[in-house]
Amino acid sequence: MALDLARKGKGWTTPNPLVGAVIVKGGRVIGQGYHQKYGQPHAEVNAIVSAKKDVTGATLYVTLEPCSHFGKTPPCSDLLIDKNIKRVVVGTLDPNPLVAGKGIERLRSNGIEVVTGVLEEESQKLNEIFIKYIVTKEPFVVMKNAMSLDGKIATVTGESQWISGESSRKQVHSLRHELAGIMVGIETIIKDDPQLTSRTLNSRNPIRIVVDSQLRIPIASKVLTQQDKAKTIVATTKRANNEKLETLKQMGIEVIVTKEKYGRVDLQELMKVVGAKGIDSILLEGGATLNFSALEEGIVDKIQSYIAPKIIGGKEAKTAVEGAGVHSLKSAFQIDRMTPVMVGEDLFVEGYIVK
Repeated sequence: MALDLARKGKGWTTPNPLVGAVIVKGGRVIGQGYHQKYGQPHAEVNAIVSAKKDVTGATLYVTLEPCSHFGKTPPCSDLLIDKNIKRVVVGTLDPNPLVAGKGIERLRSNGIEVVTGVLEEESQKLNEIFIKYIVTKEPFVVMKNAMSLDGKIATVTGESQWISGESSRKQVHSLRHELAGIMVGIETIIKDDPQLTSRTLNSRNPIRIVVDSQLRIPIASKVLTQQDKAKTIVATTKRANNEKLETLKQMGIEVIVTKEKYGRVDLQELMKVVGAKGIDSILLEGGATLNFSALEEGIVDKIQSYIAPKIIGGKEAKTAVEGAGVHSLKSAFQIDRMTPVMVGEDLFVEGYIVK
């Protein structure tokens, strides 16, 4: 129940974690809450406020260790002590090495029984973005592909809309709401001129990141002209035309200039820069060349592929990952924890890059 509550905060709490809390007394749920938005009260506070009776002697179930430090809000551990909570059941410890275990220690030193590691794997998966970001200050990167059964992302003529079904596309728009940024290569902008926004009702739009080593982006692109929908960052190199760079800046576009790697934007450096700006997660929507570069530079954490029940064929038809490719199977990028599930008519496969 606490995990389900926590998921309601997806897209709104970044860069804070997703947290849900449930208060039980006398075998009944008397309060529940979740962290709804960054800067607003934490899950424990909302659960206590919602309680229909006195919480003295109650048990609190919470997906993440209660905080013990002052931030945007006061420490939750102090509130639990003040409210005479008797027992706290925790899903997983706070991954922040500076504070991990301190909330639990404070509760125990004040006579509160604490049980840890309950549904720990599920609690950690819930906050896989936060866990990486709080430790590395670099975004958690999800590579998303929509392809045919034979691995094609477009026909030989370049037609790609729509390979995946409507249910899959709706899920992708929800994912755009949930992640802080969305990143594409310049070829995607030139070919499709996408908005890169979420079409889900009552959703937020991710920050748009365009990787463009030579600054070829058309000035009339939607990601440049529709700044009211979402912020756009263009990542380039010193090979960029200075006049065009200044034009973009005058349009209010943030331009990040990285050093070159293999003649392209250094993606590892880019991740450090955007991470420092508070972008804790990125949906990578390619295309095929950028996908390979991202894998090659080791910035991808998770793969999500929508496989449509179609066969396209064609030697020149694009595949999901191109670039230089690997020279041996031993060098192939390995994926573990693969999970398949049907989304409408498409097969959705999710897995994690082995690092």
